[in-house]
Amino acid sequence: MSSTTARLGNYRWTICALVFFATTVNYLDRNVLGLLKGPLAEAGVFGPTKAEQELNYSTVVICFQLAYAIGMLAAGRFIDWVGTKKGYAYSLIGWSFAAIGHAFGHHTWSFGFWRAALGVTEAGNFPAANKTIAEWFPKKERALATGLYNSGANVGAIVAPLCVPFIAVAWGWEWAFILTGIVGLLWLVFWWRGYASPADKLKSGQLSQAEYDHIHSDADEQQQAPASNVPWLKLLGFRQTWAFALGKFLTDPIWWFYLFWLPAFLADENARKTTAYLASHPGFVGEVPGVISWPFAVALVYTVATVGSIMGGWLPKRLIGGGMAPFAARKTTMFMVALVPLSVLAATHLGAINTWYAVGVIALACAAHQAWSANIFTTVSDMFPKSTVASVTGIGGMAGAIGGILIARAAGVLLKTYAEQGRTEEGYAILFVICGSAYLVAWVVMHLLAPRLEPIRLPEEPAGR
Repeated sequence: MSSTTARLGNYRWTICALVFFATTVNYLDRNVLGLLKGPLAEAGVFGPTKAEQELNYSTVVICFQLAYAIGMLAAGRFIDWVGTKKGYAYSLIGWSFAAIGHAFGHHTWSFGFWRAALGVTEAGNFPAANKTIAEWFPKKERALATGLYNSGANVGAIVAPLCVPFIAVAWGWEWAFILTGIVGLLWLVFWWRGYASPADKLKSGQLSQAEYDHIHSDADEQQQAPASNVPWLKLLGFRQTWAFALGKFLTDPIWWFYLFWLPAFLADENARKTTAYLASHPGFVGEVPGVISWPFAVALVYTVATVGSIMGGWLPKRLIGGGMAPFAARKTTMFMVALVPLSVLAATHLGAINTWYAVGVIALACAAHQAWSANIFTTVSDMFPKSTVASVTGIGGMAGAIGGILIARAAGVLLKTYAEQGRTEEGYAILFVICGSAYLVAWVVMHLLAPRLEPIRLPEEPAGR
C-alpha cells in the first residue's frame, strides 16, 4: 500500500464489499429457479408436456419481472425516503423470506406468487447499492466501485450452479430454496454494524478527514443545492431520466434471458446431441461425445462475466486518469462493450459444432453486459443529485424489468412454438439475434438523449452551475 493510500484510508472499500456481498446473495436467490427448471418440471410444477412447461415457466418468470418492475419504482423512492441503511436491510429481510417461501409452492401459480414476492423485495438491491456508491465514492471511482459490487451478481450466479443442483439431489428441491434463503439473513449482522453515512463515520473516528474530503471532492456536487423529495413526475421530465430508463429497458432483458434460460439452453443442447448420436449409434452405452456438464458451464460463464464487470469499471477510471472527461470515458467504454455481444449471433451455429464454443461466446456477451451495467448505473450519479439516485435507479430498473417481461413472454412463445415442431434450437437462434444487437441500439438512444451525460438542473439550483 502506498503512503498516500495509507494516509487517505480505505473504509469506502469496506462499504463496497458489503454491497458486493448483498448483491451476491441477491443473485444466489434469484438463480435458483433457472437451475431447478428441470427438476421442477419433472415434479409437475409447470405442467405435463414440454410445450406447456416452456410457456408456464415463462409465466412464472413474468410474475417475478412484473413484481420487480413495480418494486423497483417503489423501492427507489422508499430508499431515498428512509435512507440507505434501513432501506437495504428491509429489502434483504423481505427477499430472504420470499426465497424460502418457494419451498411451499408446488404448481405454476403458487410458484408465481413466491416469485412475485421475491421480485418486489429484491428490487431494493440496486437502488440501495447505487445510492451507497454515490454517497461513498467520488465520480472518478464510482464506475470501478460499481463494477466491483456488480460482480457480486456473477459470484452469486457462479455459486448457485455449484451447489443448488447438488442440494436438490441430496435433500430435494425445496431445501435448495430454504438454504439459499437463509444465507442472506447472515449479511444483516455485518450491514447493521458496519454501515453509516460518511459524516457519521467521520464523527465516530472510523473515517479519516482525508478520506472524507476525497469522497466529497467533486466540485460540481458541492455546488449542487439540496434536492430531496423530488417527485417522480419531475424526474420524468428530464431527458437524462429517459436516457437511463431506455438504456435499461433495452439491455436488462438480455441479462434476464441468460439468467433464466441459459441452463435450459445448455441442457437442450445436451439432449439434442444425445438424441442425434444415439440415432446414428444404436445400442450405444456410455458417455455421449459432446455432452457437457452444464452446471460447470454456467459457472464458467459467470466467472468470465465477473472479469467483465471489474474491467468495465476499471477502464473509465483509467481513461479519466489519462485526462479524458468523465462523460467521454463513460460513453467510450459503453460503445466498446456494446460491440462484444454481437458474437452471440453465432451461438446456435457454434453450439451445433461444439457446445463449448457456444458457451464461449455467451460468456463474452455476459462479460460485456456486466461491463455495460457498471457504467450505465454510474451515469445516474453523473447526471443526478445524490438524494435522487435511488429514485432514478428505480425508474430505470422498472423499465428494465418491463423489458424483461417482454423477452420472457417472447422466449416462452417462441420456444413453445419451436418445441412443438422439434426445432427448439431455432427459437434460441432468434432470441440470440435480439441479445446481440440490443446494446448498440441502447447506446445510440442514450447518446441522442444525453450526449454529454449532462447533470440535470433543478429549479432551486443556482443558475450559474
